[in-house]
Amino acid sequence: MNYQETIAYLYNSAPLFQQVGKAAYKEGLENTFALDDYFGHPHTRFHTIHVAGTNGKGSCSHTLAAILQAAGYRTGLYTSPHLVDFRERIRVDGQPVEEEYVVDFVEKHRGFFEPLHPSFFELTTAMAFDYFARRKVDVAVIEVGLGGRLDCTNIIRPDLCLITNISFDHTQFLGDTLAKIASEKAGIIKKGIPVVIGETTPETRPVFEEKARETGAPIFFAEDERLLEEVRHAEDGSYLYQTRYYKNLKGELGGFCQEKNTNTLLSALRVLMKSGYHIGDTDVRKGFSQVCELTGLMGRWQKLSERPAVVCDTGHNVGGIRYIVEQLKCQKYSTLRIVMGMVNDKDISGVLAMLPKEARYYFTQASVKRALPAEKVKELAEGYGLEGNVYPDVKTAYGAALSQSAPDDFIFVGGSSFIVADLLSLNK
Repeated sequence: MNYQETIAYLYNSAPLFQQVGKAAYKEGLENTFALDDYFGHPHTRFHTIHVAGTNGKGSCSHTLAAILQAAGYRTGLYTSPHLVDFRERIRVDGQPVEEEYVVDFVEKHRGFFEPLHPSFFELTTAMAFDYFARRKVDVAVIEVGLGGRLDCTNIIRPDLCLITNISFDHTQFLGDTLAKIASEKAGIIKKGIPVVIGETTPETRPVFEEKARETGAPIFFAEDERLLEEVRHAEDGSYLYQTRYYKNLKGELGGFCQEKNTNTLLSALRVLMKSGYHIGDTDVRKGFSQVCELTGLMGRWQKLSERPAVVCDTGHNVGGIRYIVEQLKCQKYSTLRIVMGMVNDKDISGVLAMLPKEARYYFTQASVKRALPAEKVKELAEGYGLEGNVYPDVKTAYGAALSQSAPDDFIFVGGSSFIVADLLSLNK
């Protein structure tokens, strides 16, 4: 098989959550342990940092990896989902895994894993750990796929656990209260390993405190430490942070949510440095200011055009959309145009209720099976006073928004990671 045939094989033979949703979810770690035994426990051959949370874990993972790269560590990065190419999920020093490795991995080991019927994520996690071990990384930043306690990344024993925040998402798997969701995320906390918590609520904080007591894990609450002191938005869309330890720290990522992420990262860096990581001032500055170049991060309040302004963002639940809506209020434009679609397992009503009523909407659907039909999105949206037309795919919807825009209009594309993925794939 060539690379494209191999990827098609993986998508078709191992259930892919981003395509089919619940049917791809496998509770329990039996397959993970079997794969880990088969590959010789590769995750024990490098240091790790484990990142969980409802929102922000992708940005935090990429920024941590960028800082570690800048500090001279050979750095692995495992994240999900991918936007344009599967290889985005597995990187070493910012470079995606080679096509040849993916092909060879499947051809060499399919005889073992096919009888297991692993999920797509179980299999790709094993692939990532094997790849990092073979490439002799010093440290790998590992993003949790879903939840934490039963996530197949949870076999690692990291140097640091980081939990960004808790809000409602994947409630069919993680629970219908913030406390239940926090309990699942807190499952990555391990005996004696420090954990940094980015944000809490009165409902979630006691869950983390209790888990830390049970495991004897040193726990640090970033919102208590308040290492981020002042924030200014630069004209180029970036941030300029004043922090306790770094003055005039430029942050490349421009979404409003990055303020919280940055405060979380500052606490995490202090813990890493106290535990022996050698990270200098210039390393932190380079990582924050060049995270997209260093790690290939895409889709975080990413500006694609100036006139008209075009921005896309992967925020896809109530917690993420809240920041996006606030940021849209701060933009200057003649007409706001929103190209949007959602998948069928999200709090669609909660998102629609927050969106600006004055915008012109281009309702569409992503090229995944979980996509909510565009007609249904429009029907639900009309109940919240949102008006617009239906388009069969992202390409058509985006093209319509562009053709109807004046130079001083603003186009936002989002509602789902997969809407953004389809948009970015147009320029592949």
